[in-house]
Amino acid sequence: MENAATPLADIRDRIARTAQIAGRKAQDITLIAISKTHPAAAIAPLIAQGQRVFGENRVQEAQEKWPALLARARAEHGEIALHLVGQLQSNKADDAVALFDCIHSLDRPSLVTALARAMDKAGRQVPCFVQVNIGAEEQKGGCAIADLPALLAAARAADIPLAGLMCVPPAAIEPAPFFAFLDKLAADNGLAGRSMGMSGDFETAIMLGATHVRVGSALFGARGA
Repeated sequence: MENAATPLADIRDRIARTAQIAGRKAQDITLIAISKTHPAAAIAPLIAQGQRVFGENRVQEAQEKWPALLARARAEHGEIALHLVGQLQSNKADDAVALFDCIHSLDRPSLVTALARAMDKAGRQVPCFVQVNIGAEEQKGGCAIADLPALLAAARAADIPLAGLMCVPPAAIEPAPFFAFLDKLAADNGLAGRSMGMSGDFETAIMLGATHVRVGSALFGARGA
């Protein structure tokens, strides 16, 4: 009965209810628990409750926190997947490929080159979402919408496995049109995955095709709390 009151159980229930309304299957939607800034002690309870996919924003923070946690969790609970959801510098490509199971921030040709080289060196293919600057915001990372076809072609030519598209809509604006647009872009380019939706809007994202939702504060509380 205690588990029924946990934030994780609540988020899972909301995902399932929203998927049902949308005529989708809950198991087709991956919940990524965004554990950035939170210590291993805060992550372990979610692993114990059955959460198996986590996301980090920074390579360095993940390197400091996750190797020991992953080894212990995988020994006790089986497979745990770690996703990089923040911006990636090209000089960190080797480290990212070594540690992460999926990268959500492929957004420029130089990173295609760096990741392809890193994957070849490591002998490890890491699926990547191409991040789209869906709101054309200068301060945000992401590929410009007009540049998306060329970037996808470059990634495919480099044999980078493409998981889909990712976006972060502009803050304080209704996100639905941006989610709908990303869904259309993914469909138009033959991509199955849509990484979109966070704590405040993941239900809207699921209604509009999200396959991966990135939930942090609703699971862990406010950053630093």
